[in-house]
Amino acid sequence: MNNFTITQSEKTDAKIKLALKGVSGSGKSLSSLLLAKGLSNGDLSKVCVIDTENSINLYAHIGNFSILRLLEPFSPENYIKAITACEDAGFETVIIDSISHCWHHLLQLHSSMQGNSFTNWSKITPLHNAFVQKIQQSTCHIICTIRSKQDYLIQTQNGKTTIEKVGLKPIQRSEIEYEFTTMLDLNIAHQAKAVKDRTGLFMDKELFTITEETGRQLLNWCTNGVKVDDIKNEISKTTSIDQLTALYQLYPAMYNILAGDFEQQKNKIYNHLNTVHNGNNTHYTAS
Repeated sequence: MNNFTITQSEKTDAKIKLALKGVSGSGKSLSSLLLAKGLSNGDLSKVCVIDTENSINLYAHIGNFSILRLLEPFSPENYIKAITACEDAGFETVIIDSISHCWHHLLQLHSSMQGNSFTNWSKITPLHNAFVQKIQQSTCHIICTIRSKQDYLIQTQNGKTTIEKVGLKPIQRSEIEYEFTTMLDLNIAHQAKAVKDRTGLFMDKELFTITEETGRQLLNWCTNGVKVDDIKNEISKTTSIDQLTALYQLYPAMYNILAGDFEQQKNKIYNHLNTVHNGNNTHYTAS
């Protein structure tokens, strides 16, 4: 007998699954690190980069992130093992730079198979699906970079001709954007535009430059969409340690961001209690 359980919808703490696509030189690696820094509240020690490009060390000045170098073969199985290793090590955010190598591997595998080309895709697709499912079900925030096929746009204005490198389709499986919470397209000027966005933060917005603050916006969305300033206001209104503790238990995912505010309010409450003549009085009027 089937046991079908119906529950009320509820937005729990989410883990962002984000993709950055763009041509070479569009700033995918740097942008992914800035996003990760915001997602980890400025602490890149909580971030690991699965590096297939062998170039992420160029951005070591951004912070003390960790690196897992992924070497050939760039199979889905090896990507999955790398993500699992990051999870087991306790990292909160994983950057995969890039996942285009995985698609190249599968294309080469397909071309090496004997028999009917169309039928052989039935053997390739499950491998790719397992890789995508690992990303989707990961307990970490995951940021993937994807190379774009590139072309050149020739423009003439005021008698001056310029050649601009532009990105086309991502070098990955068709419609890969549907597998992510958000996909941002980076142009050669390092400006981002949302291709797909379930968070509602970036869709239909003008071109923008990704910064650490962009990552913090995503972190706020992941933690039930609660605004940090609203929680700070709630903290300032608590008048007892019990109230402050209850508030912390309500927003555990925000503690790293608000640790200083919780500590300051706790000290404020204790200092006030020390001045109260009646030792049984555990409340005061918040200023």
